[in-house]
Amino acid sequence: MPPRTANPSARRTELLDAAYAYALTHGLADLSLRPLAGAIGSSTRVLMFLFGNKDGLVRALLARARTDELALLERLRRPECPVGLIPAAEHVWTWLAAEEHRPLLRLWAEAYTRSLIEPEGPWAGFAEDTVTDWLDVLAACQPQPERDTEEGAVRRTLTLAVLRGALLDLLATDDAPRLTAAVRRHLALLRSEDGLGA
Repeated sequence: MPPRTANPSARRTELLDAAYAYALTHGLADLSLRPLAGAIGSSTRVLMFLFGNKDGLVRALLARARTDELALLERLRRPECPVGLIPAAEHVWTWLAAEEHRPLLRLWAEAYTRSLIEPEGPWAGFAEDTVTDWLDVLAACQPQPERDTEEGAVRRTLTLAVLRGALLDLLATDDAPRLTAAVRRHLALLRSEDGLGA
């Protein structure tokens, strides 16, 4: 039976939230339906009925993680008054470096990696979608004259690469002061380019 995603029931939403909390702690690499069902007060039969199969549940969990990620990014969108690439990057890094977001970001890193090595599975497209999401929001933060130029695209691409690289380093080392200094140095270089171009 295919997963029931249209107008999800309260029970499906409740179990998805519980499974998401479980995934934030345990990850998705070795996810098994039976231990998950026991941990969240359900059964494998109910999970299969609501999500179709394990892949359907993984896709639902990845969509839930993407929703949390986009909630941060969407707060930066102000089409009528763009905040600018540098303030947006500062805001994003502050959020990424916050200790309380590590579980979500570990889950993001796991899904990003699996999407690259298992492109046909339930992870399909996750990494590319993430890049597109972030670049779209960073573009929306740039003033229109910068946004639509080749240089504007290069600046947001470089900024995303610095933020993503710093995030992966942070998850590996937990050295927030060193990485915050590195991100600030990158943003200072962008500011100096702006000054030179003024």
